[in-house]
Amino acid sequence: MKVLLFGGSGMVGHSFLEHPLAAKLEVFSPDRSEVDLFDYPAVKAYIERIKPDIIINAAARVGGIHANIARPVAFLLENLDIGRNLVWAARNCGVKKLINLGSSCMYPRNALNPLKEEMILQGEFEPTNEGYALSKTVISRLCSYISKETPEFSYKTLIPCNLYGRWDKFSPEHSHLVPAVIRKLHLAKINGEKTVEIWGDGAARREFMYAGDVADCIHRAIINFDSLPELMNVGPGSDYSVNDYYQTVAEVVGYTGAFTHDLSKPEGMKQKLIDITRMSAWGWRPGTTLKEGVKASYDFFKTFRGDAK
Repeated sequence: MKVLLFGGSGMVGHSFLEHPLAAKLEVFSPDRSEVDLFDYPAVKAYIERIKPDIIINAAARVGGIHANIARPVAFLLENLDIGRNLVWAARNCGVKKLINLGSSCMYPRNALNPLKEEMILQGEFEPTNEGYALSKTVISRLCSYISKETPEFSYKTLIPCNLYGRWDKFSPEHSHLVPAVIRKLHLAKINGEKTVEIWGDGAARREFMYAGDVADCIHRAIINFDSLPELMNVGPGSDYSVNDYYQTVAEVVGYTGAFTHDLSKPEGMKQKLIDITRMSAWGWRPGTTLKEGVKASYDFFKTFRGDAK
């Protein structure tokens, strides 16, 4: 099968390419020098040349709460442009199968947990990442509209929970919770810091999944594409508090100091746990524990990022 992967240089893309099943596929994963994802004619020309059997859209501008708050315009426009160009070019090139990656940020901020797929657009987004959430929702809807309007095209969206893993972004201005904590506690350990600050009271709950697991899900989706739901959450179906994540990372990193809390800092939604009923019925579950995933991520950080100062 000829697979065209957009976003191969990102964490999910790298994890997809590292997966053992990737060797059984003919995978094309262009970098920025080969195709500019903001240039629709260039994207369309590339797809026409490759003629893939299926397209995986894992391309996006991503970042944690710091980046989303600081640059909402970029998170909205860039993700809209990338998603629209890829999906619409795929449609106009006659590619019948596409897997789009959404985000659990698409869910309303005050929705009842666990978050079911039908809750999307049933309330306002979390303000701290509204731009990103808007863009991801629009592209997911575009996929749905194309499939509804032209049933011979099957464009489906996976909605992963928060992700972390190898090839993650660890710098504070770009990182999500887990990689940010890995870097913070690593530096605290080597600098001999006795305390580390946590934003908020640490009680907010988050669901994180190792990127290698979502890569496995995408590979299984390629193999079992026809049975894959049009819209499906992907995650462990369990969450931990921010304090729990700090404690787990501390155990892996070897940080033995104490934690303090800055109650003046934003902490986002109190809980964001997705419902995995559809995923479980489809027959897939992630296989990496939090501690295993954090260890793999920390090993990568030490090998490839150093102290990342």
